[in-house]
Amino acid sequence: MSSPDEAELVRAAELIAGADALLFCAGAGIGVDSGLPDFRGAEGFWRAYPPYRRLGLAFEELADPAHFAADPDLAWGFYGHRMALYRATTPHAGFGVLRRWAASRPARVFTSNVDGQFQRAGFAEDTVLECHGSIHHLQCLAGHGERIWPADGVTVDIDEASMRARPPLPGCPDCGALARPNILMFGDLDWLPARTEEQARRHTRWLRGLRADGARLVVLEIGAGTAVPTVRRHAELAAASSGALIRINTREPAVRHGRGVALALPAAEALRRLSELVEPAGVPAGRRTGHPTPPAGSAGGEVV
Repeated sequence: MSSPDEAELVRAAELIAGADALLFCAGAGIGVDSGLPDFRGAEGFWRAYPPYRRLGLAFEELADPAHFAADPDLAWGFYGHRMALYRATTPHAGFGVLRRWAASRPARVFTSNVDGQFQRAGFAEDTVLECHGSIHHLQCLAGHGERIWPADGVTVDIDEASMRARPPLPGCPDCGALARPNILMFGDLDWLPARTEEQARRHTRWLRGLRADGARLVVLEIGAGTAVPTVRRHAELAAASSGALIRINTREPAVRHGRGVALALPAAEALRRLSELVEPAGVPAGRRTGHPTPPAGSAGGEVV
């Protein structure tokens, strides 16, 4: 793959340097450089999880809430392994670049990823909107109230040869019934959206505050494809008034209109190269000053 024209990187850096506020819209592609598996297509998923090849199960079939009732050992084998993987993963250096830019002006995150990597990288909880939920939060399978609680301290013992969980499985602290991740899965009618809805309300207030103040918002869309287009659509809508969209995507980088910039690069490389252009003399704080920082801050089948 050829490198994008240096002029495109310069255009993107100029947009970032001149931004009053930044919105980072991230899909699964941002995590690949941290060593997280790429689940695109059955072959990509099976390379990461060979036992599921033997079972003939694709990602979309496993990310189905029906398994928690029909075969909870299978369901928690899949989600328990991923929970442990995400806890053990260190976000790549590109997340640090985003954090530095976010320190100089209002910034928020919109992501379909359920892995919590932005929080691990230092983003405050109230600046992240996880439109498909989070694997680091649980809900009661029996519908015990509307409670959603952190999965801190929850571990799942897994037989990695069969990818099945060994009892005891995570349970509701109130009623003892089986718990499940608070993730919007495929065909999911039982997902409790309250946590994500509160994130979305904060996010919407933030965007409205920026518009009311006339702030220049620049949107960086990173690793978000078209198969499940939630993130891409949000990025395009958020950037619609200014056209200031920077799309970082190795497979589908094209930007259709406006002042948008397409960078056909992996996330970590693109952010490193942009940081070298934006930050040599310190991170610019944007051309406008004195903007209030409004409160921070929706949702289709799961994307990791």
